Amino acid sequence: GNPSHDGQMANITPAKLDNMELQQPQQPLQNNNSRWDTTDHHHRPWDETTATAKLFECSRIKALADEREAVQKKTFTKWVNSHLALVSCRISDLYTDLRDGCMLTKLLEVLSGEQLPKPTRGRMRIHSLENVDKALQFLKEQRVHLENVGSHDIVDGNHRLTLGLIWTIILRFQIQVIKIETEDSRETRSAKDALLLWCQMKTAGYPEVNIQNFTTSWRD
Repeated sequence: GNPSHDGQMANITPAKLDNMELQQPQQPLQNNNSRWDTTDHHHRPWDETTATAKLFECSRIKALADEREAVQKKTFTKWVNSHLALVSCRISDLYTDLRDGCMLTKLLEVLSGEQLPKPTRGRMRIHSLENVDKALQFLKEQRVHLENVGSHDIVDGNHRLTLGLIWTIILRFQIQVIKIETEDSRETRSAKDALLLWCQMKTAGYPEVNIQNFTTSWRD
């Protein structure tokens, strides 16, 4: 290396270095780009096809996700109502009917056999938040791990997190029951299998209902 150049480099402070970088033109980068520019000027006919295919793929993935959510909502609503029926209650919409925390409290009381703090009888958002908070607090005491679910999510009717909360409750209360019921045959089932088994057990008396899976069997 050039000794005078090395000496110059030794005197450069970090601040000076920043300035040098700013002052230096971004020459190599521009050269690289211009090399590719020539090929990009004329239109490639397959670009549109690729874009259309990508768009179709995205909309298909979204449609499948929406269908899956609808199936989960339907399944979980039936599950919730099967327990609420014991106290002569029912919900019609999973996303809106749990928002004030009252039905959620009732559901947890039925499932646990315990008395929860009485819900606040106000109709304001703050009352709903308070009620849902009590329910979530009860679940935490039951050592139920609630991932990223806050009372505001349920009060706001967040679809994904409401489904997540019900699924967590199913895992804690229902799956344990099913595991006990099937222990004679020494089976251990996955959570999805266990919920399917529950659906089959509940619809066993209805000859026209035959649940094999969570997609085609629920379309009606």
